[in-house]
Amino acid sequence: MIIVGGTATNGIDERLAKITKSKLVKVVHKVFPDGESYVRVPEPLTGEEVAVVQTTQPPQNKNLVELLLVLEALKDTGATKITAVVPYLAYSRQDRRFLDGEAISVKTVLNLIYAAGASTLVVVEPHHPESLSYFPGEARVVDPIPALGRELRGRVNSPFVLAPDRGAVDRAERLARELGCGYTYLEKERDRITGEIRVRGISIGSLKGRDVILVDDIVSTGGTLVEASKVAYSLGAEGVYAAAVHLLMVKDTLTRLKEAGVRDLVGVNTVVPQDNVKLVDVSDLIALKL
Repeated sequence: MIIVGGTATNGIDERLAKITKSKLVKVVHKVFPDGESYVRVPEPLTGEEVAVVQTTQPPQNKNLVELLLVLEALKDTGATKITAVVPYLAYSRQDRRFLDGEAISVKTVLNLIYAAGASTLVVVEPHHPESLSYFPGEARVVDPIPALGRELRGRVNSPFVLAPDRGAVDRAERLARELGCGYTYLEKERDRITGEIRVRGISIGSLKGRDVILVDDIVSTGGTLVEASKVAYSLGAEGVYAAAVHLLMVKDTLTRLKEAGVRDLVGVNTVVPQDNVKLVDVSDLIALKL
C-alpha cells in the first residue's frame, strides 16, 4: 500500500507511512487567485493500492473538494484500490432530514467520495455511525474514545462520565468502561430554527466530590458543554473536564468553556484547532483499519 498525503492531514499521513512501513507520496497543490484549487499526484501510481489521507476540517468545503480531486486523479491514472482516510468527516451532523426540503448532507458527501474513486472509507468517530450506510462501498470506523480515557485517567479523581445528550450516551458508556466508573446523560433540546439549546438535567444522583467528564464527538461553539458543565456543578461536582473527538472550536469556544468551569479539554488530532489544547494522536488506531 502507498500512503497519499492530501492537502490537510495534520501529519497523520506521515505517521501512517511510518507505522505501516509504506511509501508516502505527498500531493502537490496550490490555490489560484480566484480561489479554485489545483492538485497533482506527482508520481504514477498505476496498478497500486493506495490510501489517501485528507481530513475535512475547516475550511470544510475547500478540503472536501481537494479530497475529491485527489481521488479522481488517482482513479483516472489507474490506481487499483483506493481507500479514503477521512479522520474528520464534514457534514456528518446533517445525517437526516430534520425539516422539509433539507438536503441530507452527509449522504451527498459520501456518494461523492465513492463516485470520485474510493471503494473503502475510514472515518474516526462519525457523528452517527449508522449514517455511513449511505456510503456505497465499505466503511470502517475508528474508535478513539478509549484513547481519550487513557489520556484523562491521570488527571481526574473519582471520575463520573456525563453525556450532554442521549445521542452521546454510547460514547459515555465507552469512556466510562475505560475509566471504570459510572455514567449517565442529560436531556438536551435544540430549536431547529434558531439553534438555541435548552438543557434539562435528569435524576442522576449526587455528584458531590466527583470529577465529572463531559464527552461528545464534536465541539463547535461549545454551547452544549457549557450548559452541561453548569448542570454538573449544580449537582455538586468537584470539577468538570471535557473529552471530545473533533475540536472545531469556532469563535471563543475555549474561553466560554473555561468560564463555565471546564478545567481541561482533550481531543484527538482529526482536527487541529487554533487553541492550545491537548490532542491525542490516533494514527496507530487508523493504521489498524487499513
